[in-house]
Amino acid sequence: MSSESLFDFDRKVQAEHDAPLAERMRPRTFADFVGQDQIVDPDRVLLKSIAAGRLPSIILWGPPGTGKTTLARLVATSTQADFQPVSAVTSGVADLRRIVAEAKDRKGMHRQSTILFVDEIHRFNKAQQDVILPHVEDGTITFIGATTENPSFEVIAPLLSRCRVFTLQSLDPDQMKAIVSRALADQTVGLGPMHATLAEDATDHLVNIANGDARIALNALETAAYTSMPDVDGNRVISVETIADALQRRSPMYDKAGESHYDTVSAFIKSVRGSSPDGALYWLARMIESGEDPMFIARRLVILASEDIGLADPQALPLAVAAQQAVHFLGLPEGRIPLAEATVYLASAPKSNSAYAALNQAMQDVREQANEPVPLHLRNAVTGMMKDMGYGKDYKYSHNYEGHFKEQEYLPPSLKGRRYYYPGEEGAEQEISQRLSRWWSDKSSDNQPESGD
Repeated sequence: MSSESLFDFDRKVQAEHDAPLAERMRPRTFADFVGQDQIVDPDRVLLKSIAAGRLPSIILWGPPGTGKTTLARLVATSTQADFQPVSAVTSGVADLRRIVAEAKDRKGMHRQSTILFVDEIHRFNKAQQDVILPHVEDGTITFIGATTENPSFEVIAPLLSRCRVFTLQSLDPDQMKAIVSRALADQTVGLGPMHATLAEDATDHLVNIANGDARIALNALETAAYTSMPDVDGNRVISVETIADALQRRSPMYDKAGESHYDTVSAFIKSVRGSSPDGALYWLARMIESGEDPMFIARRLVILASEDIGLADPQALPLAVAAQQAVHFLGLPEGRIPLAEATVYLASAPKSNSAYAALNQAMQDVREQANEPVPLHLRNAVTGMMKDMGYGKDYKYSHNYEGHFKEQEYLPPSLKGRRYYYPGEEGAEQEISQRLSRWWSDKSSDNQPESGD
């Protein structure tokens, strides 16, 4: 063995010794892997493909700390492939081309196959993903991508179509406890030599705050173990206070640019629309805690006030706009208070999408019907010639009539009698409905069309 190889070996041993607990505790076999039974069960397609020697290119999609990188390494070990990991955050096209060139050489010499593992593949742009595509197609490399974002949105369609997508789920509390217990007991790479144990309430707190992320749980556990003083027998009991200090706060499963962002916003909108102030406040808190832009939330409230409350409560829109202005003026953390006030008000308000539905129907007619000239009686006769041409003729000035109303036609001839606005039955629209019925008695019996999202 050369001196250089000895040096490399020593460096590797030292790196493994210095690695965080989460890295040291990576499972070495599928049998040691905790969770994701829908993927690693021997009767499922992944392990069957490995056994048959026909591993497809795959994408591992799931929250942080659920085992994506570990799975990729286990696949490479099981197939005896050369494992080439890159991070989309720090690597570029040059790295990809180098790996592909080495894979071609390896393949030309009939040596082992090559697995290219790209962590956070969603951070590669289209051009970078295009570099991978032809070499996946011709079998030069087997591609494994890992992402926390929906591959449908983040991976180019040609590459996605050549991959099998496996969806990983957040680890449940029992699985998290199993991982923690294994780390405490492991005498080789775990915390076994430290004789550390967790108080029961500390275990529950660790699992709860880690939020299904094994990496966060293990690294916090290691910090807590080293900061817990041993007793006279050399045992360390890790208290809930020490765990709380090591964790500081829950790690939100939320990315402002990813799917969790849109899912959480969707839950917030549907809670307000569904008149659940409690649900709306919970999702509001999730967004604020995750660092969402407060002005984004304020804009959603303004839209909700217009689209879903509408004329059932005409004060909803001014209040939402006032909340937006208050947030802009105050910023966070104080800005969360007007956001909460507007959220509760809108969730508790009567609902109507009548104005929104009416506009959609009118816009459909504008697109699909002939755009006829404005009827003459609705035009302004600005000049004498225009008056001679009939501009404004027979127009009835509403204020000259009793009740400031006089029935006349305001639509083009082909749309005469068309109705778009049907008042809802909630809140202030009851009065609007009665008023319009008095004015337009001939339209009061029209059937309201169904309207939806």
